[in-house]
Amino acid sequence: MATMETRRLGSTGPQVSALGLGMMGMSDLYGPADRDEAVATVHDALDAGVTLLDTGDFYGMGDNEMLLRDALRERDRGNAVISVKFGALRGPDGAWSGSDARPEAVRNFLAYSLRRLGTDHIDVYRPARLDPAVPVEETVGAIAEMVEAGYVRHIGLSEVGAQTLRRAAAVHPISDLQIEYSLLSRGVEDEILPTARELGVSVTAYGVLSRGLLSGHWSSGRDLGPGDFRAASPRFRDGNVQHNLELVEALRSAAEAKGLTPAQAAIAWVAARGDDIVPLVGARRRERLAESLSAAASGLTAEEAAEIEKAVPRGAAAGERYPEAQMPHVPA
Repeated sequence: MATMETRRLGSTGPQVSALGLGMMGMSDLYGPADRDEAVATVHDALDAGVTLLDTGDFYGMGDNEMLLRDALRERDRGNAVISVKFGALRGPDGAWSGSDARPEAVRNFLAYSLRRLGTDHIDVYRPARLDPAVPVEETVGAIAEMVEAGYVRHIGLSEVGAQTLRRAAAVHPISDLQIEYSLLSRGVEDEILPTARELGVSVTAYGVLSRGLLSGHWSSGRDLGPGDFRAASPRFRDGNVQHNLELVEALRSAAEAKGLTPAQAAIAWVAARGDDIVPLVGARRRERLAESLSAAASGLTAEEAAEIEKAVPRGAAAGERYPEAQMPHVPA
């Protein structure tokens, strides 16, 4: 296995690669994907020393977990830190219908995930969103019981605010908070990130390329086919997307001055925000993974990170990170 820098998830969590692989797009929400290519991408990630593999039981309604099972079938399970989100409810048409994080639902979702993944434990288990009908203490307490039983190793959270994080950490140590963090999405810096650091909780940052906007490969005329949720994303709407792509061109200039692509600069910037932050890259193909892996080794200095930030200053994005109906379910 290749050598890659590692970082610890929280004060009590596992050591993981400094860059994680987010697998959602391999099964869902970004349009059609090539399964064989996806499995090959997971293999390349493992060969490069990537250990943190992030999935959700609702990505493709279980398909993503089964894809990961297939990818790990002939690999050493001990080289993978599997992170699973649960609780999102969907219909047969893929529509979203809320969250279920009741203690009995925790046990039910976990049982199905263990079977689909073909493993006897999940390394980090987390609710995908808060269930407004269930106190977070009850959800975390139920997962803690599964830790005690050996089915889960560590507890994480996803898209919660600072006060919820405090309440959860009072019940059981939290390894990491998964939340969107990028040059275009920096609200986490105000209260959530300082609170996480106070509590010894790491951040696994998703959306570091803002769903491809910051990749340097996007164009305003790109056709978003059926099943691609970016068609409803405010940052990809006509008018907003042109403004955001102007920011990407500024990023491209700053990145090229350092021998980086826009994607590499955006990923490296997030990684440089602290040793307690692990960027998750949503590469679906080997070529995109290879580009991202180079970012992990770039090691930006504080001065270089500041130059990149000047190209895409905080608050410069046009459009919210989710459609209006979904914004109440994520911290600002």
